[in-house]
Amino acid sequence: MTTQDDSMLGRARVSDTPELEAYYGELAGLEAGALWTVANKIEPWYPQPTSVPVLWRYSDLRPLVRKALDLVKADDAGRRVVMLVNPGRRDVSAAVGLLYTGLQIMGPGEAMTAHRHQAAALRFVHEGQGAWTIVDGEKLRVGPGDFAITPNGTWHEHGNEGEDEPVIWQDGLDIPLVNALDAGFYEVHPELYQRARPVVNASVLTYGGNLLPYGVEKWTRPYSPLLAWPWEPSYQALRDLARTGEGSPYDGVIMEYTNPVTGGSVMPTMGAHLQLLLPGQATKAHRHTGSVVYTVAKGRGVSVVGGQRFEWSKGDIFCVPSWAWHEHENLDQSDDAVLFSFNDFPVMRSLGFYREEEKCD
Repeated sequence: MTTQDDSMLGRARVSDTPELEAYYGELAGLEAGALWTVANKIEPWYPQPTSVPVLWRYSDLRPLVRKALDLVKADDAGRRVVMLVNPGRRDVSAAVGLLYTGLQIMGPGEAMTAHRHQAAALRFVHEGQGAWTIVDGEKLRVGPGDFAITPNGTWHEHGNEGEDEPVIWQDGLDIPLVNALDAGFYEVHPELYQRARPVVNASVLTYGGNLLPYGVEKWTRPYSPLLAWPWEPSYQALRDLARTGEGSPYDGVIMEYTNPVTGGSVMPTMGAHLQLLLPGQATKAHRHTGSVVYTVAKGRGVSVVGGQRFEWSKGDIFCVPSWAWHEHENLDQSDDAVLFSFNDFPVMRSLGFYREEEKCD
């Protein structure tokens, strides 16, 4: 292992003197500075995220999310969302790293206006049977456990066709990343609402059967033409894979939601996975560059993230900062546990930043 000592040759190790302090003042007067005064901080030996591991319990958040129904009109808020904020990333409203997440609630019969933005978005439904979204004219109906995407630049709007109960789903966006790059744009639809095409879940019907369709327009956009992945076939795919073995020693039986045309991630800036832990299964610890937001889709268990132990159950959300050691365990000895997660791995891989390491025993 490479020695990591800031006093060694090759690192910045200049000692301040009155002459240097005066020199720094001269530089500051010209909006300049000496690299060696900050070099070790801005070029650390390994990632130094300001994000910390956090667990948000759904049982604690749910009453407050529902309370927002009576306090804020959806049309006034734009979206009625309780965002989850990492103590170390309050400055950018991030849940971890440069990823945002929040719990959105829509009352029975509500319909939100349409807009589009530079940020990409995804949805994971927690509860409620009437949820729908329209993405660039395609209406998608989604239910508990379903995963859907709203790629950047696409017009989208949401609503709840149910008559009795609200819908709560989890939003995931790359807003902090977009803002860090000073690339944010936002538009309200000129007609406020889209005109949906007649076939509901058209992309699921076209691309959701594990067969690539012929005779349709060639897909060339940088995101998946499939916009939604229903829970039942996704969970069944995990169960089928689990019949072949225990999967990854670090993640259990894990599968990635993918672009059916390219086999890559669903969007250029965010990826998503679904993973199953067999009854009593415990994974080994590993770490990687890139941040992850986990949501418990099924079961109960425990994860150790950066030395902190988080016991979780269905609906709970927790995060893993970049380069934090983490491992998972299913506490149920008779049933499986399932975790949904989204991440910024596509960015890390596109930039050549992705690195992974296993923990030695």
